[in-house]
Amino acid sequence: MNAQSKNSNNTFAIGGDLMVNRMGYGAMRLTGQPANFGRYPDWEQGKALLRRAAELGVNFFDTARAYGPQWNEKLLGEALEGLPDIIFATKGGIDKLSPTEMVRDASPAVLSRQIDDARANLRVDQIGLFQLHWVDPNTPIEVSIEALAKARADGKIRHIGVSNVSVEQLRAAQSVAPIASVQNRYNILERDQDAMIDLTAAEGIAFIPYGPLGAHPMQKGSPLAAQTGHGTRTGAQTALRALLDRSENVVVIPGTTSISHLEENMQA
Repeated sequence: MNAQSKNSNNTFAIGGDLMVNRMGYGAMRLTGQPANFGRYPDWEQGKALLRRAAELGVNFFDTARAYGPQWNEKLLGEALEGLPDIIFATKGGIDKLSPTEMVRDASPAVLSRQIDDARANLRVDQIGLFQLHWVDPNTPIEVSIEALAKARADGKIRHIGVSNVSVEQLRAAQSVAPIASVQNRYNILERDQDAMIDLTAAEGIAFIPYGPLGAHPMQKGSPLAAQTGHGTRTGAQTALRALLDRSENVVVIPGTTSISHLEENMQA
């Protein structure tokens, strides 16, 4: 696969068997504020937005325990329960105690509990993709991945992913179990993950860029909007299309709380 070539392939098989549409949805913003803490205040509107995303063809929804914490998973589970072909990706190893306090713990006991919590929150028996959110400085990544491999053997998760990792950390994780995805920050202005994209493309691993529209998504006058040469919404579409064209293994997960913006993103 030529990672630099443009493509018309709109799907990717995560782990070789989870076929997802490459325009997914990142649900982080459907939480309370500030700092994505607490329950999303307009719960029914959030459910309507998620269902609209599914109607538009999104079948890959990314969340994490830390979003809320847990409230985001619960919203997705309630909104999408029973819909066919929905694939959830969630993340563990981090818990949020307050808007300003985050705890990084990816020990086996904690990950095991978080996986069971996520299955209940998302209302599924098996999670399609469970990702190590961050490497725990107090737990070797190999130990964390061993815990995820056990959950996979037990049928609780289907595939294992990693997030916020270096190539060296990816290789360490791969020494324990197959890794189906890497989720690192990347957009058209922040491109230090180009080598990781090429590596994962060559190995058939999904690359899921978070922050696909930068820190301040396409605000008029922002560097990203200027880079695309378009107004706010058209610029967002252009930025997302650039990521999709970067490599066939890229699965984008833009997030929004607006149905109209969701519909515009889907046109990318």
